[in-house]
Amino acid sequence: MTGNGMRGFGFVLAAALCWGTTGTAQAFAPESATPLAVGAMRLLIGGSALLLLALGRRQLHWRGWPPSATATVIGAIAGYQLFFFAGVARTGVAVGTVVAIGSAPVLAGLMGLLLLGERPTRRWLMATLLAVAGCTLLIATGGDLQIDLPGVILAVGAGGSYALYTIASKDLLRVQPPDAVTAVAFFGGALLLTPLLFFVDLTWLAQPRGMLVALHLGLVTTALAYMLYIRGLMTLPTATAVTLALAEPLTAATLGIVVLGERLTIPALFGMLLIFAGLIALTSGAWRLRPAVAQSTKSTLHR
Repeated sequence: MTGNGMRGFGFVLAAALCWGTTGTAQAFAPESATPLAVGAMRLLIGGSALLLLALGRRQLHWRGWPPSATATVIGAIAGYQLFFFAGVARTGVAVGTVVAIGSAPVLAGLMGLLLLGERPTRRWLMATLLAVAGCTLLIATGGDLQIDLPGVILAVGAGGSYALYTIASKDLLRVQPPDAVTAVAFFGGALLLTPLLFFVDLTWLAQPRGMLVALHLGLVTTALAYMLYIRGLMTLPTATAVTLALAEPLTAATLGIVVLGERLTIPALFGMLLIFAGLIALTSGAWRLRPAVAQSTKSTLHR
């Protein structure tokens, strides 16, 4: 594997570590902070920070943005928030999270093949199956589970939105610098969701604890995490990056045990080991793109 490829793995894994702190941070939020309000504020703070960074580094130019890919990346970011929270509300946190996280790598693999010509290997398939199985054990063990078909469909929509964001971002990286791509995606997504702020309770932001949680979620789990993730996308195939991001629930579970004092069950431990095994399998080898695809500067979304 090349040095760039190893850096790409490192960037995505670092992003997953940032995302993994989300649940722990939310646990310290005031009780009045609803998931939808937290999600909207997270996107607004993170998107604004990414926009200021891109402007400060003079990377954001208003020309050369392919309309289709630009609209897709903005819509996917906003869509993920709506699909995920709607899915969780209908089918529960455990099932909704498992379906969203588990469907994303599979959908990313299919989209990468159809839209970018990225052909997965058996190594990626094995790593993805291990990691998805581990996530299922880690998140869906304990408590009563409820299966609601519309909720499951919405959760799949969240996974598809995340995969589509990754696809569209890779397309934009061909013509725009990484900080500009994240700035447009997240600030644009935040603008689309701004009307939600008029319908949710934001009084929790007046509390120091609430503001600190919002800043952490916006600056660390959004701005910093996606700055790292987009740099990983510059050297990694789409589905490889999405599968690597499954290190997020592994990080979240570890923090829950160490920081929040959550009990580690046998199924959860087995799930953590499966995720770890999947990540090791994936990082010990790389995808191989077809030569014609690797040298091409075009893609379906760009056209």
